[in-house]
Amino acid sequence: MTESTGESGPAPTMSRRQVNEAFGGILIGMLVAVLSTSVINTSLPRIVTDLHGDQTTLTWVVTGSLLAVTVCTPIWGKLADLFSRRLLLHIALLIFMVGSLAAGFASEPTLMIAARLVQGIGTGGLITLSQIAISDIISPRERGKYMGVLGAVVVAGTAGGPLVGGLVTDTIGWRWNFYIVIPFAVVAMIVIQLKLILPRRKGTGRIDYIGSVLLTAAISTLLIWLSLGGKVFEWNSAVSWCMGIGTAVLIAVTLVVESKVKYPVLPLHMFRGKTFTLSIVASVCVGIVLYSVAIFISQYMQLSRGASATGAGLITLPQVAGNLIASTVVGGLISRTGHWKPWLITGASLLTVASILLSTLRVDTNIVVLFLALPLVGLALGMLLQNLVLVVQNATDVREIGAASSAAAFFRSLGGVLGVTMLGASLSARVDTEIENGLQESGIARSASGLTEGALPNIDTLSDPVRDIVESAYGQGVGEVFLISIPFAVIALICVIFLPNAVLGTKTGIEQLADIEQDEPADASTTLKVP
Repeated sequence: MTESTGESGPAPTMSRRQVNEAFGGILIGMLVAVLSTSVINTSLPRIVTDLHGDQTTLTWVVTGSLLAVTVCTPIWGKLADLFSRRLLLHIALLIFMVGSLAAGFASEPTLMIAARLVQGIGTGGLITLSQIAISDIISPRERGKYMGVLGAVVVAGTAGGPLVGGLVTDTIGWRWNFYIVIPFAVVAMIVIQLKLILPRRKGTGRIDYIGSVLLTAAISTLLIWLSLGGKVFEWNSAVSWCMGIGTAVLIAVTLVVESKVKYPVLPLHMFRGKTFTLSIVASVCVGIVLYSVAIFISQYMQLSRGASATGAGLITLPQVAGNLIASTVVGGLISRTGHWKPWLITGASLLTVASILLSTLRVDTNIVVLFLALPLVGLALGMLLQNLVLVVQNATDVREIGAASSAAAFFRSLGGVLGVTMLGASLSARVDTEIENGLQESGIARSASGLTEGALPNIDTLSDPVRDIVESAYGQGVGEVFLISIPFAVIALICVIFLPNAVLGTKTGIEQLADIEQDEPADASTTLKVP
């Protein structure tokens, strides 16, 4: 089935004011998307307890949303190369609002996880389509300062969301973490409809239904296998082997199909470009560290240091400050000078140093370590996140900007899901071992400890000896999680060092498309270059 592409009609040239107004609507949509993934971080222990869940529930409330974001991101990107990007943004916002309402009304773990999956589908669309729409109306050279602001919103939302979520949870209840984003989503829809003016998109394309289904199945099977392995089934079991082999087969078949179809949902030919490949690998590694900090610092503060949800959120303020400074200042400097590579190298270096500092966390670690490491994380992510997308967009044929932008977001989200899943499993195993050893050394029977097998401990209800054991276990476990994350930060640094230092373009996506339509024959749109 061949689908025609097209917006609502030809777009007049947008003035600077119109661009800024449209960008404001996109920014609100992006903020909504980011808050959905971070605002519940400090509320997770409370949510899981109220819904009578366990550590697996906690992992899947986070992983379910990230899974949906990850698997649908390339699909949203491909659709953006075929259909009205404004319409797609509206659809993503609607899906997001439905998922948010369902999560707020959830009464048991399964319903909460399902709602988070729906919410994640909308979130994936918002994250992907926002960056694509920006490429339409802003040139790569000017995009630096806009990406800086967007990056500030992304990481400020990621880091500041836990603070907002903690305050909401401690005052009016955790369900309002899902309700409060809905009015902002409505405002974003109104602004985008009125201010985002895009041209009619010419040409035809085909939706890669088979590739979309295979990609979704492959990534979902991989993440479910990694999430449940060692908990629901043993790693060395028939179920585990079937899922592992099934994952490998699905990935192989997906790669074969995507290399053969004319309009793949994930164009593999892009990986022939050095810039694209290195940026994608760096994005995966940055995603692992980013989501690890967002999830596990909150658990460390509440389960190892006895902080409230609000207190766990407050600790993120230095990270928010670092991100705001780096994103806005560095973004402006990139637009002014055109030099982006030194900032990526600096950001990756800071991320490595921060990971090393966080790996020293224990129950008795001086809190100053966090106040040193978290600002470095904020500075690093402010320099890396959106600028990696900028580099990918700058090196990609404008006719595939949707697929390229979504690929960057897809692999960053994939890194986040893998990080939360694998590192969460590592944390759970380490905590269980430390608690068991501590109880044995203290002569406390498990049945008399007040701890429930598989459930998150409620620190406030434990006796002092057991509480000390649990807090020490989580301190040890979280420190080791960040020890594991150090190599990923180093890989990100190596990748950005070897990125080709390309000059940023000075034409918007709309202008580039106009040039192509003027200079090339009508059927040339199917022949795409690999930068």
